[in-house]
Amino acid sequence: MRNITIETITEAVERALGEDIPARNRELLTALVRHIHDFAREVRVSHGELLQACEFLRRAGDISDEKRNEFILIADILGLEVLVDMLDHKVVDGESESTVLGPFYREQAPVLPTGADISQKSYPEQATVYVHGAVRDTDGRPIEGAVVDVWEDAPNGLYEQQDPEQPDYNLRGRFTSDAEGGYAFRALRPVPYPIPYDGAAGELLRYMGHHPWRPGHIHFKISKPGYQALITQIYDAETPYLDNDAVFAVKESLVGDFLPAPPELGTDFALTFDFILRPAA
Repeated sequence: MRNITIETITEAVERALGEDIPARNRELLTALVRHIHDFAREVRVSHGELLQACEFLRRAGDISDEKRNEFILIADILGLEVLVDMLDHKVVDGESESTVLGPFYREQAPVLPTGADISQKSYPEQATVYVHGAVRDTDGRPIEGAVVDVWEDAPNGLYEQQDPEQPDYNLRGRFTSDAEGGYAFRALRPVPYPIPYDGAAGELLRYMGHHPWRPGHIHFKISKPGYQALITQIYDAETPYLDNDAVFAVKESLVGDFLPAPPELGTDFALTFDFILRPAA
Protein backbone atom coordinates (compact mmCIF):
# COMPACT_ATOMS: atom_id res chain seq x y z
CA MET A 1 0.00 0.00 0.00
CA ARG A 2 1.57 3.26 -1.16
CA ASN A 3 -0.75 5.76 0.46
CA ILE A 4 -0.68 5.28 4.25
CA THR A 5 -3.29 7.31 6.16
CA ILE A 6 -4.89 7.20 9.59
CA GLU A 7 -7.67 5.14 8.04
CA THR A 8 -5.49 2.71 6.02
CA ILE A 9 -2.54 2.02 8.36
CA THR A 10 -4.29 -0.89 10.14
CA GLU A 11 -5.11 -2.68 6.90
CA ALA A 12 -1.54 -2.16 5.69
CA VAL A 13 -0.05 -3.84 8.75
CA GLU A 14 -2.51 -6.74 8.51
CA ARG A 15 -1.63 -7.25 4.84
CA ALA A 16 2.06 -7.36 5.79
CA LEU A 17 1.57 -10.58 7.77
CA GLY A 18 3.20 -13.45 5.89
CA GLU A 19 1.04 -16.00 4.11
CA ASP A 20 2.86 -18.95 5.68
CA ILE A 21 2.69 -17.96 9.36
CA PRO A 22 0.68 -20.27 11.68
CA ALA A 23 -3.04 -19.53 11.90
CA ARG A 24 -2.79 -18.72 15.61
CA ASN A 25 -0.03 -16.19 14.92
CA ARG A 26 -2.29 -14.51 12.39
CA GLU A 27 -5.27 -14.50 14.76
CA LEU A 28 -3.29 -13.00 17.64
CA LEU A 29 -1.44 -10.38 15.60
CA THR A 30 -4.47 -9.28 13.61
CA ALA A 31 -6.50 -8.69 16.77
CA LEU A 32 -3.56 -7.01 18.53
CA VAL A 33 -2.93 -4.59 15.66
CA ARG A 34 -6.61 -3.71 15.35
CA HIS A 35 -7.09 -3.09 19.05
CA ILE A 36 -3.89 -1.13 19.59
CA HIS A 37 -4.51 1.03 16.50
CA ASP A 38 -8.11 1.66 17.59
CA PHE A 39 -6.87 2.58 21.06
CA ALA A 40 -4.37 5.08 19.63
CA ARG A 41 -7.03 6.63 17.42
CA GLU A 42 -9.62 6.76 20.23
CA VAL A 43 -7.45 8.59 22.78
CA ARG A 44 -5.22 10.32 20.19
CA VAL A 45 -1.92 9.10 21.65
CA SER A 46 0.79 11.73 21.24
CA HIS A 47 4.30 10.91 20.06
CA GLY A 48 5.63 11.95 23.46
CA GLU A 49 3.26 9.57 25.21
CA LEU A 50 4.35 6.73 22.93
CA LEU A 51 8.01 7.39 23.77
CA GLN A 52 7.14 7.48 27.48
CA ALA A 53 5.43 4.11 27.15
CA CYS A 54 8.46 2.64 25.36
CA GLU A 55 10.75 3.95 28.10
CA PHE A 56 8.43 2.47 30.72
CA LEU A 57 8.74 -0.96 29.07
CA ARG A 58 12.52 -0.55 28.88
CA ARG A 59 12.64 0.12 32.61
CA ALA A 60 10.50 -2.96 33.23
CA GLY A 61 13.02 -4.99 31.26
CA ASP A 62 15.97 -3.48 33.12
CA ILE A 63 14.67 -4.58 36.53
CA SER A 64 13.61 -8.05 35.39
CA ASP A 65 15.84 -11.10 35.94
CA GLU A 66 15.47 -14.81 36.65
CA LYS A 67 14.07 -14.00 40.11
CA ARG A 68 11.73 -11.17 39.15
CA ASN A 69 9.64 -10.68 36.03
CA GLU A 70 8.32 -7.13 36.06
CA PHE A 71 6.07 -7.82 33.09
CA ILE A 72 4.12 -10.42 35.10
CA LEU A 73 3.59 -7.81 37.81
CA ILE A 74 2.36 -5.34 35.20
CA ALA A 75 -0.03 -7.96 33.80
CA ASP A 76 -1.27 -8.57 37.36
CA ILE A 77 -1.84 -4.88 38.09
CA LEU A 78 -3.86 -4.51 34.89
CA GLY A 79 -5.96 -7.58 35.74
CA LEU A 80 -4.71 -9.33 32.62
CA GLU A 81 -3.23 -12.43 34.27
CA VAL A 82 -6.40 -13.08 36.27
CA LEU A 83 -8.52 -12.63 33.15
CA VAL A 84 -6.35 -15.04 31.15
CA ASP A 85 -6.47 -17.57 34.00
CA MET A 86 -10.29 -17.41 34.04
CA LEU A 87 -10.42 -17.83 30.26
CA ASP A 88 -7.98 -20.75 30.39
CA HIS A 89 -9.51 -22.50 33.41
CA LYS A 90 -13.26 -22.13 33.13
CA VAL A 91 -15.21 -24.01 35.78
CA VAL A 92 -17.18 -26.64 33.86
CA ASP A 93 -18.11 -29.37 36.35
CA GLY A 94 -18.07 -27.94 39.85
CA GLU A 95 -14.30 -28.04 40.31
CA SER A 96 -12.57 -25.53 42.59
CA GLU A 97 -11.85 -22.14 41.11
CA SER A 98 -8.27 -21.32 40.20
CA THR A 99 -6.38 -18.06 40.41
CA VAL A 100 -2.90 -16.81 39.58
CA LEU A 101 0.29 -18.59 40.60
CA GLY A 102 2.01 -15.37 41.63
CA PRO A 103 5.71 -14.57 41.32
CA PHE A 104 6.92 -16.29 44.50
CA TYR A 105 6.32 -19.98 43.80
CA ARG A 106 9.37 -22.27 44.13
CA GLU A 107 9.77 -25.81 42.87
CA GLN A 108 10.87 -28.62 45.16
CA ALA A 109 9.46 -27.40 48.45
CA PRO A 110 10.22 -29.84 51.30
CA VAL A 111 8.03 -32.95 51.48
CA LEU A 112 6.44 -32.99 54.94
CA PRO A 113 4.22 -35.43 56.86
CA THR A 114 0.54 -34.73 57.36
CA GLY A 115 0.00 -32.09 60.04
CA ALA A 116 3.56 -30.76 59.94
CA ASP A 117 4.39 -27.09 60.50
CA ILE A 118 5.66 -25.27 57.39
CA SER A 119 7.29 -22.54 59.48
CA GLN A 120 11.01 -23.09 60.09
CA LYS A 121 11.31 -19.98 62.25
CA SER A 122 9.65 -18.91 65.48
CA TYR A 123 7.17 -16.05 65.23
CA PRO A 124 5.81 -15.80 68.79
CA GLU A 125 3.71 -12.70 68.07
CA GLN A 126 1.98 -14.15 65.01
CA ALA A 127 -1.23 -16.21 65.17
CA THR A 128 -1.00 -19.80 63.96
CA VAL A 129 -3.52 -21.86 61.99
CA TYR A 130 -4.21 -25.54 61.43
CA VAL A 131 -5.27 -25.95 57.80
CA HIS A 132 -7.02 -29.16 56.80
CA GLY A 133 -9.58 -30.55 54.40
CA ALA A 134 -10.02 -33.06 51.61
CA VAL A 135 -9.21 -33.32 47.92
CA ARG A 136 -12.04 -34.88 45.91
CA ASP A 137 -13.05 -35.39 42.31
CA THR A 138 -16.12 -33.85 40.68
CA ASP A 139 -18.19 -36.89 41.70
CA GLY A 140 -17.29 -36.38 45.35
CA ARG A 141 -14.87 -39.29 45.59
CA PRO A 142 -11.68 -38.80 47.62
CA ILE A 143 -8.44 -38.47 45.69
CA GLU A 144 -5.59 -40.30 47.35
CA GLY A 145 -2.00 -39.36 46.56
CA ALA A 146 -2.62 -35.79 45.41
CA VAL A 147 0.36 -33.48 46.02
CA VAL A 148 -0.70 -30.42 47.99
CA ASP A 149 2.02 -27.78 47.54
CA VAL A 150 1.58 -24.73 49.81
CA TRP A 151 3.39 -21.46 50.46
CA GLU A 152 2.77 -18.13 52.19
CA ASP A 153 4.44 -14.89 53.27
CA ALA A 154 6.00 -14.29 56.67
CA PRO A 155 4.61 -11.79 59.23
CA ASN A 156 6.84 -9.08 57.73
CA GLY A 157 4.99 -9.50 54.42
CA LEU A 158 7.95 -11.09 52.63
CA TYR A 159 8.32 -14.51 51.03
CA GLU A 160 11.49 -16.32 51.98
CA GLN A 161 13.35 -15.68 48.71
CA GLN A 162 12.82 -11.95 49.31
CA ASP A 163 14.17 -12.05 52.85
CA PRO A 164 17.73 -13.11 53.79
CA GLU A 165 16.63 -13.42 57.43
CA GLN A 166 14.34 -16.36 56.64
CA PRO A 167 15.53 -19.98 56.33
CA ASP A 168 15.55 -21.51 52.85
CA TYR A 169 12.06 -22.74 51.90
CA ASN A 170 10.53 -21.21 55.02
CA LEU A 171 6.72 -21.32 55.04
CA ARG A 172 6.61 -23.80 52.18
CA GLY A 173 5.81 -27.48 52.06
CA ARG A 174 4.42 -30.37 50.04
CA PHE A 175 1.90 -32.81 51.49
CA THR A 176 0.19 -35.93 50.13
CA SER A 177 -3.52 -36.59 50.51
CA ASP A 178 -4.46 -39.80 52.31
CA ALA A 179 -6.97 -42.53 51.39
CA GLU A 180 -9.86 -40.23 52.34
CA GLY A 181 -8.35 -37.40 50.32
CA GLY A 182 -7.37 -35.65 53.54
CA TYR A 183 -4.52 -33.20 53.94
CA ALA A 184 -3.41 -31.10 56.93
CA PHE A 185 -0.61 -28.75 57.91
CA ARG A 186 0.19 -26.02 60.40
CA ALA A 187 1.02 -22.51 59.24
CA LEU A 188 0.87 -18.87 60.22
CA ARG A 189 -2.28 -16.86 59.79
CA PRO A 190 -1.41 -14.99 56.58
CA VAL A 191 -0.99 -11.22 56.58
CA PRO A 192 -1.53 -8.66 53.81
CA TYR A 193 1.58 -7.61 51.92
CA PRO A 194 2.46 -5.18 49.13
CA ILE A 195 3.54 -6.49 45.75
CA PRO A 196 6.96 -5.08 44.73
CA TYR A 197 6.46 -1.45 43.75
CA ASP A 198 10.02 -0.17 43.52
CA GLY A 199 10.15 -0.56 39.73
CA ALA A 200 8.00 -0.06 36.65
CA ALA A 201 5.05 -1.84 38.30
CA GLY A 202 5.11 0.76 41.06
CA GLU A 203 5.15 3.52 38.46
CA LEU A 204 2.02 2.00 36.92
CA LEU A 205 0.29 1.79 40.31
CA ARG A 206 0.98 5.46 40.94
CA TYR A 207 -0.25 6.33 37.45
CA MET A 208 -3.45 4.42 38.22
CA GLY A 209 -3.82 5.92 41.70
CA HIS A 210 -4.00 2.39 43.09
CA HIS A 211 -2.29 0.72 46.06
CA PRO A 212 0.08 -2.30 46.02
CA TRP A 213 -1.55 -4.36 48.79
CA ARG A 214 -2.75 -7.95 48.59
CA PRO A 215 -5.10 -9.53 51.16
CA GLY A 216 -3.75 -12.23 53.45
CA HIS A 217 -3.79 -15.62 51.71
CA ILE A 218 -2.17 -19.04 51.46
CA HIS A 219 -1.15 -20.39 48.07
CA PHE A 220 -2.05 -23.92 46.94
CA LYS A 221 -0.93 -25.97 43.97
CA ILE A 222 -2.66 -29.36 43.92
CA SER A 223 -1.84 -32.03 41.38
CA LYS A 224 -2.11 -35.70 40.58
CA PRO A 225 -1.72 -37.51 37.23
CA GLY A 226 -5.09 -37.91 35.58
CA TYR A 227 -6.48 -34.66 36.97
CA GLN A 228 -6.21 -31.04 35.92
CA ALA A 229 -3.77 -29.33 38.27
CA LEU A 230 -5.29 -26.64 40.46
CA ILE A 231 -3.43 -23.42 41.24
CA THR A 232 -5.32 -21.26 43.69
CA GLN A 233 -5.19 -19.09 46.82
CA ILE A 234 -7.30 -19.23 49.97
CA TYR A 235 -8.06 -15.88 51.59
CA ASP A 236 -8.71 -15.06 55.22
CA ALA A 237 -12.31 -13.85 55.50
CA GLU A 238 -11.22 -11.13 57.95
CA THR A 239 -8.19 -9.80 56.09
CA PRO A 240 -8.11 -6.26 54.70
CA TYR A 241 -8.07 -5.71 50.93
CA LEU A 242 -10.52 -8.49 50.01
CA ASP A 243 -12.57 -5.91 48.12
CA ASN A 244 -9.65 -4.12 46.45
CA ASP A 245 -6.85 -6.61 45.88
CA ALA A 246 -3.97 -5.02 43.95
CA VAL A 247 -4.01 -7.87 41.41
CA PHE A 248 -7.80 -8.58 41.36
CA ALA A 249 -7.38 -12.28 42.24
CA VAL A 250 -10.02 -12.67 44.99
CA LYS A 251 -13.06 -14.88 44.33
CA GLU A 252 -15.83 -15.48 46.84
CA SER A 253 -15.42 -19.26 46.65
CA LEU A 254 -11.79 -18.92 47.77
CA VAL A 255 -12.52 -17.03 51.02
CA GLY A 256 -12.21 -19.18 54.14
CA ASP A 257 -13.14 -18.74 57.80
CA PHE A 258 -10.30 -18.84 60.32
CA LEU A 259 -12.12 -20.13 63.41
CA PRO A 260 -10.76 -20.53 66.96
CA ALA A 261 -9.01 -23.89 67.14
CA PRO A 262 -9.73 -26.56 69.75
CA PRO A 263 -6.85 -26.98 72.26
CA GLU A 264 -5.74 -30.36 70.89
CA LEU A 265 -4.66 -28.77 67.58
CA GLY A 266 -2.07 -26.58 69.26
CA THR A 267 -2.80 -23.55 67.07
CA ASP A 268 -4.75 -20.33 67.50
CA PHE A 269 -7.07 -20.89 64.56
CA ALA A 270 -8.31 -23.68 62.30
CA LEU A 271 -9.24 -23.44 58.64
CA THR A 272 -11.20 -26.19 56.92
CA PHE A 273 -11.10 -26.09 53.13
CA ASP A 274 -11.88 -28.78 50.58
CA PHE A 275 -10.72 -28.85 46.98
CA ILE A 276 -12.33 -30.44 43.94
CA LEU A 277 -10.24 -31.51 40.95
CA ARG A 278 -11.66 -32.36 37.56
CA PRO A 279 -10.27 -35.12 35.35
CA ALA A 280 -7.60 -34.03 32.89
CA ALA A 281 -8.82 -33.51 29.33
